[in-house]
Amino acid sequence: MAVIRNARVKHPASFGTLAHTVSRLSNAQKTSKGAPAYSRFVNRRAGRYLAACAYHLRMTPNAVTGISGLWSLAGIILIAVGHPSIAVGVAVMLCLAIGYAFDSADGQLARLRGGGSPAGEWLDHVVDAAKISALHLAVLVSFYRFGSNAAELLVPVGWTFVGPVLFFVIILNDQVRRAHGTAPAVDASAPVLRSLLVAPTDYGVLLLSFVLFGWHTAFVWVYGLLLLGNIAYLVLGLAKWFRELRALPANRSADRIAE
Repeated sequence: MAVIRNARVKHPASFGTLAHTVSRLSNAQKTSKGAPAYSRFVNRRAGRYLAACAYHLRMTPNAVTGISGLWSLAGIILIAVGHPSIAVGVAVMLCLAIGYAFDSADGQLARLRGGGSPAGEWLDHVVDAAKISALHLAVLVSFYRFGSNAAELLVPVGWTFVGPVLFFVIILNDQVRRAHGTAPAVDASAPVLRSLLVAPTDYGVLLLSFVLFGWHTAFVWVYGLLLLGNIAYLVLGLAKWFRELRALPANRSADRIAE
């Protein structure tokens, strides 16, 4: 999930070394508050290197978003059409992981270039929303094609509801807080324990579960348990977020969001 990006910022005449660019990016990260472990410690680091390379190749954040979407699409297609096996599971996991790393890189590249555009943020969220729904629909197709029972089919159906709702709520929370000027500040020292506790909600953990795609029973159990973790997080989070947002004063910016 990316920040607002600007596709028209001019690059400086001198880029410096790749290592220098990576160092600059390490000092321009989003807040770690609430970020689950894989996203915080693995994906952002991978995205940092990809963003630095993209910067030196003079790529735009929107181009990086497109690459992210294509890698994710490749993994999703493999889920739907590939016969579940160890090799297919590993290939799916790698495609989704690379796509996710580029998803982190586009926002980091935007910050490195000095800002962003509403169109860039819109594009990133559209790709993310499509990916979340398509991923679980692909699992549903795979389960149906390869003989899962009716109870197992309910797991990706549940994900198709919970995943997009949770994504939308998180994005909406951010938008409302921005409108009120209460977005969290960058905090690289956010508690590690909390990042570990919310790991079941991490897209990175979900994509890693596809390593088990060739072991159907194990995959269904892990995939189902992650769904239960996301349901619990969503139910508890809705009550907490509503209380927090209800305490904010009304203003015109927030009214425009509601419209």
